Amino acid sequence: MRRRKIFRFLGFLLLAVVVLGVALVVYVRIVSRVAVPEVPVVAIVNQERMEVEKNFYTLGNNWFRKSESGLYELYVEGEPFERGVANGKLTQELVQYQEEVFNRQIHQLVPSDVYLSVLKYFVGWFNRDLDKHVPEEYKQEIYGIAQSASHEFDAIAPPYQRMLNYHAAHDIGHALQNMALVGCTSFATWASRSEDHSLIIGRNFDFYVGDEFARDKIVAFYNPSSGYKFMMVTFGGMTGVLSGMNDQGLTVTLNAAKSEIPTASATPVSIVAREILQYAATIDEAYAIAAKRKMFVSESFLIGSAKDGRASLIEKSPEDIDRYDSQEDYIISTNHFQGKDLGQQDVNIEHINNSASRYRYERVDELLRKNIKNSVTKTAGLLRNRLGVMDTNIGLGNEKSVNQLIAHHAVIFQPEKKLVWVSTAPWQLGKFVCYDLNVVFSNRLPSNSEIYEDDRTIAADSFLLDERYPGYLKFSRYRFPFQSRSDLNPDSIVHWNPDSYHAYMLAGDYFYEHEEYAKAIPVYERGLEKEIATQQERLHMLKNIQHCKDKLK
Repeated sequence: MRRRKIFRFLGFLLLAVVVLGVALVVYVRIVSRVAVPEVPVVAIVNQERMEVEKNFYTLGNNWFRKSESGLYELYVEGEPFERGVANGKLTQELVQYQEEVFNRQIHQLVPSDVYLSVLKYFVGWFNRDLDKHVPEEYKQEIYGIAQSASHEFDAIAPPYQRMLNYHAAHDIGHALQNMALVGCTSFATWASRSEDHSLIIGRNFDFYVGDEFARDKIVAFYNPSSGYKFMMVTFGGMTGVLSGMNDQGLTVTLNAAKSEIPTASATPVSIVAREILQYAATIDEAYAIAAKRKMFVSESFLIGSAKDGRASLIEKSPEDIDRYDSQEDYIISTNHFQGKDLGQQDVNIEHINNSASRYRYERVDELLRKNIKNSVTKTAGLLRNRLGVMDTNIGLGNEKSVNQLIAHHAVIFQPEKKLVWVSTAPWQLGKFVCYDLNVVFSNRLPSNSEIYEDDRTIAADSFLLDERYPGYLKFSRYRFPFQSRSDLNPDSIVHWNPDSYHAYMLAGDYFYEHEEYAKAIPVYERGLEKEIATQQERLHMLKNIQHCKDKLK
């Protein structure tokens, strides 16, 4: 009798859990449902792009082409929904490919279908109010692009909801990551620290989610119905800004700072940067826009301004905002705050002590002091620098290097001249091609000819011809946690990158996982002699060494 009662109780408990689970799923589906924005009726919805020549398409005054440099170039104009539709139709293959690659990468990170389902509902719950924090203009533009999205992933969410959520992926990623996916570097020089006294800004966008994701970069030129004309470096489906400059000579670049795990959605960082680029002409105006938006991660916006003749950092956390102005004619931003208030917060100080951010900052400072008078060419050289402090060899791809050999893109701005240089593959090692905003925006519908300024091209890095380069390409296949290591050979990984602590850590991990503890110990110990990027990785090797020794007792 008692046993029957227990089974009955367990049955009711199981039923209650199932009902609660179903109710939770239904609730999340309801609260995370995003209403599509109201959009005007525009003729472009029923128009098809025209293929003028191979890799050159037009749609009204909008156009899209592939440059011989490997970069894609896009021009769109008009009202928000109109330019979104044009963007989506012109770049449809890239929009769909980018989503396919993104979802494939997610499957590599989270191979379990059960966990993926849980993750889907977590993101749905987390971003349940996302649309309330995105300005109507950008919702309409994203909705326009979503008209060209694939229906392959409709089981996740409708196209518009997915596109909107992808704009928050950067924020969620850098808030939750401990995998060196985000480690950007930017700097600016002006007045006495530039050869021609002009403002020069350089930046590496070191956000890595796989080589395929970074393959198809778009240099987009926007002529919106309101605000300023601007350019940005982006990819299919992305309307937020990562690196860009407007026709007033104002630039925006993003550098992730340490964040606590967020608890609710707010305005994605890239959307805040987009609003700044489209509507600000000075640093003060950029600050005012950033101040009115609530964000759910911490970020530094390096703002360069031709009108101010200098650059400043707007530092923003979910709760506070700060501004940092250098007392010298140059400024550096890596991945920590420097302002009087945010710079003193415990989470920032802890990040400085445990990450590669301060080391990389000191390396940029060292190089700028060595150059004294900066130039565009010197900026490219600095962005490509692979060595550590005092020109020490710290291994290829070290997060402490300015050039971590993972950059999605690198850019150089000369705002007073409206010139921007964009790197070509691989990373920032290919040639930098130059675009003159004055020229591009004065010629709305070009023939299928190159629009970059050929005589201003910066040649590719000679490291591409270095004997170490092929070895690094092999090493990089195993560098990130989401890459398969099933065929990793510990001797080869060290041979390909002998000065890298990471190579020894990967080799040590191989021996450790295969319970070859006697082999793991000396490999880890050799890695500890190298320049290690983060305290977390140092502790990982120390902990595994102790575990190996315990196993061998």
